[in-house]
Amino acid sequence: MENEAKPLRDFFDSLNKAIVHLVNNQVENLSEMMPSLNDLSELDSVEVTEPQETQTYLKCNKPSGQVSSQNGSKVLAFLMRNAFVVFTMVAVASGIGLGFALRHINMSAKDVSYLTFPGELLMRILQMLVLPLIISSVIAGMSSVDRTAHGKIGLRAFSYYMVTTLIAAFTGIALAVLMQPGKSSRTASVSSSGNAEAVQIVDSFLDLIRNMNPSNLVEACFRKYKTVYSRSVTATSEKNDTVPGPGTLDGVNILGLLVFSVAFGLILGKMENEAKPLRDFFDSLNKAIVHLVNIVIWYSPVGILFLLAGQIVKMTDTGEIGREVAMYALTVTAGLLIHSLLTLPLIYFMVTRKNPFRFMLSLLQALTTAFGTSSSSATLPVTLYCMEENHNMDKQVTRFMLPIGATMNMDGAALYEAVAALFIAQINNMEFNLGQIIALSFVVTAASTGAAGIPQAGMVSMLIVLESAGLPTEDISLLMMVDWILDRLRTTTNVLGDCVGVSVVQHLSTHELQRSSPADKSLVEESSQF
Repeated sequence: MENEAKPLRDFFDSLNKAIVHLVNNQVENLSEMMPSLNDLSELDSVEVTEPQETQTYLKCNKPSGQVSSQNGSKVLAFLMRNAFVVFTMVAVASGIGLGFALRHINMSAKDVSYLTFPGELLMRILQMLVLPLIISSVIAGMSSVDRTAHGKIGLRAFSYYMVTTLIAAFTGIALAVLMQPGKSSRTASVSSSGNAEAVQIVDSFLDLIRNMNPSNLVEACFRKYKTVYSRSVTATSEKNDTVPGPGTLDGVNILGLLVFSVAFGLILGKMENEAKPLRDFFDSLNKAIVHLVNIVIWYSPVGILFLLAGQIVKMTDTGEIGREVAMYALTVTAGLLIHSLLTLPLIYFMVTRKNPFRFMLSLLQALTTAFGTSSSSATLPVTLYCMEENHNMDKQVTRFMLPIGATMNMDGAALYEAVAALFIAQINNMEFNLGQIIALSFVVTAASTGAAGIPQAGMVSMLIVLESAGLPTEDISLLMMVDWILDRLRTTTNVLGDCVGVSVVQHLSTHELQRSSPADKSLVEESSQF
């Protein structure tokens, strides 16, 4: 559109420069306040230090009441920052205690259903938000992809995100299949014959393709395709033949909605100004749903308390369940360590031919902040500082990839959700065939990519995965027993994946960055002066 769009381009160019100035001022202030590597645990409570003589004088002459009040205020500030984690841990402990206390009472199934009603209400609210969250987040994200502005850099970034997320999902699936965290002596495996399994694998692949192309979008919101079998006797054969036929299964067709949303979002992005009203609508809808999820999440400790109590009351062997949950946490932790210390460093070394662990050592500030806040978005300023100041990364790459990666690149979440889905399937004695596992990997990749970079947002995406796999959603309460620590570990993995992606894409895009436009070069030089 050239001349017609010149006012808009000038406006956004000025806005971009203003935002760059503001971000650099924040980064400069952050660099002055940044603690040393030995004080990383106190990153959230950075204070301006005073001269040694003044500190000594104040310590000697400060009243004891003032010291105790300051200590109390620090404890209160810590609890306020971590209020949700505290509430969740209290709810888990209370739910376990309530469940064991009620086990001595012979509660009927009706009484247990009444006990778990607050948890059932939480599941229904989250299930209500799943459909608008999927559609709005995917369409808004795909429509905002500017392929012409970044060209090959954007394509490499998107490819890196998809490849690493798929690798993380398959790592989690492989560990869950090998370690069998949900299998124990009390569960009897159900085996099927080889012929039936072969037919089921073929039909599961065909069902996967059929569900990716739903015939009715409205029906896809509450029903999905599933092959059913019938017996028929042919004229040439006396034995019964198993004939596959069309059938349906209750539940949201996540794959079909994802495929349509991705295609629709890319078309909206290609239409530019013509589709601006629709892009603004889905962007606003996505923000509204995220705000609504943030409100609903605060009710989750109450629901988790009663769901967990009900699960413990229904357990026949609580010790075995405890060992299975511990084995599940060990499986997720092992997968995150493999992805963080083997997969990502290997990708970094293969592309850049540099020492990956020296690179990771300079990211300790960002990684500890991610562990402390359990939020990729909250860690973004520290991540920008580490990549631009410690590693001298090009601002064109960091300012483009890191904000997108904070909400899109969720390697840790993909691995966690894959293990969790198979864990719940194993404790419910449900066998997954090869086709279902491949379908699960794609669903996990899409669900984790659309997850917001906020604490406990993985609960919503986990619900999407369980529903798409046909698994009972009430068993999510078992995951909440250890989710408070696993959430921090997978957030740390997410941030590490973002940083490795920036280095890989910058190394592969050296020629494009050298041939960048004069306007981009002047913008980088101007921002570096601040």
